[in-house]
Amino acid sequence: MLSDYPVFPILLSTDLDAARTYYHDVLGLEILREDPDDRIVFRAGAGTQIAVTKSTVGTSDTQTQMAWRVPDIQAALADLRARGVRIEEYVAPDPVTTDGVADMGHSWAAWFIDPSRNVLAVVQPKG
Repeated sequence: MLSDYPVFPILLSTDLDAARTYYHDVLGLEILREDPDDRIVFRAGAGTQIAVTKSTVGTSDTQTQMAWRVPDIQAALADLRARGVRIEEYVAPDPVTTDGVADMGHSWAAWFIDPSRNVLAVVQPKG
C-alpha cells in the first residue's frame, strides 16, 4: 500500500530563520506554509514537499539526509554554485569527488550542507 504514495523528508534545524533563508532565498524553493516556532514546508519538484522542523540539537549525522534526482548534474552544480552554495569535496575513504562530483557506479552524486549541518545531495542516475 505505501508504495503507491509519495513521501516527503523532514529535516531538523536549529535555526528556522537560517533554514528559511537557505531553502527559500538561496535554493529558490517556494514556502507552502510556515509555523515560525515549529516548521516550514517548502515545495519541491513533481508535487513533493520538504518539511524543516525546529530542533534543539539539529543533526549529528554526516550521511546524506536528502537528495534531488537531476537530469544533468553539471547544470545543477552550476546553478547551485551561482546561488552561492558550497559543493563539498571528499577523499577516500569517502566517495572521491572530482570538481564536486563522485562516480557512485549507478549514478553521479554531489553534496552540499545546509546551515543546520544536514547533508543534501544532487544525484544523476546513469543510463
